[in-house]
Parts: sequence; C-alpha cells; structure tokens
Amino acid sequence: MYLEHVNLVASDIDSMLAFYQAAFPYWSIRSEGQGDWYGKPRRWVHFGDDTHYIAISDHGEGENRYLSGHQVGFAHFAYVTNNLNAVVTRLNKAGFKVSKKGSTNPFRKNVYFIDPAGFEIEFVEYLSDIPSERNNDL
Repeated sequence: MYLEHVNLVASDIDSMLAFYQAAFPYWSIRSEGQGDWYGKPRRWVHFGDDTHYIAISDHGEGENRYLSGHQVGFAHFAYVTNNLNAVVTRLNKAGFKVSKKGSTNPFRKNVYFIDPAGFEIEFVEYLSDIPSERNNDL
C-alpha cells in the first residue's frame, strides 16, 4: 500500500504549479480539466509522476488554517529527497523561502516551506539507512 495522491484546494493553480514544479522538476501535469463542485465551477490538475501526484483545484475560498494555531485541519505533509540542498536551491530560485528549519538530528536534515495556498510541506533527507536511527527524535 502507498499514498497515491493528495488533493489540495487552492485559489490559484498556476502559483501552486510554480511551487511544485520547482520542488519536483521531473513531474508533469498528468491530466487536467474543468468541472463543478457542489455548484461552483472549478479547474483542476493532477501534477505528478506515474505513481504519485498532487491534485490541485482552484475553487478555494478564504485562508488556510493558521499553522501555529490549534485548529483542526491539515498540519503538513512531507517528501523524502536524496538531495535536500538541491530542493531548497530550486525553490529559492523560484522565489520561495524556507519557512522554518527542522530539528537538529545527526541522521536526517529537514526544512519546511509554505506553498502559495498556505499548505506546509516538509522536505527531508535521511542520512542513515538504519530505520531506528532515521526515526529517532534526538
């Protein structure tokens, strides 16, 4: 079993694509279309590779949850990379800055970004192949 996709509701697909294309330069738009969501028109895209994608639709209203607050809702999602510095460099070059650094840990490095819709995304690079070290919160 694996996670196939995450479905994000935003207000501007193009700004979301700018972020995710910088993070995942080898991904592409798998499909896209238009439809109606409970009476409101929306555009949608599926951006990813052959096995995983992010679904983004543009019918969002209002602001995302306050990330340092205590509201129920989505906190963040994370992607593992083999080269965290390259991801950070690509996102910085596209105009996105690290929102917070991860904790100090000898077995991994991680950073967090906020995408244009206000979702927090963690990128992590593991420095060990031993699960007990990778998963240890020193």
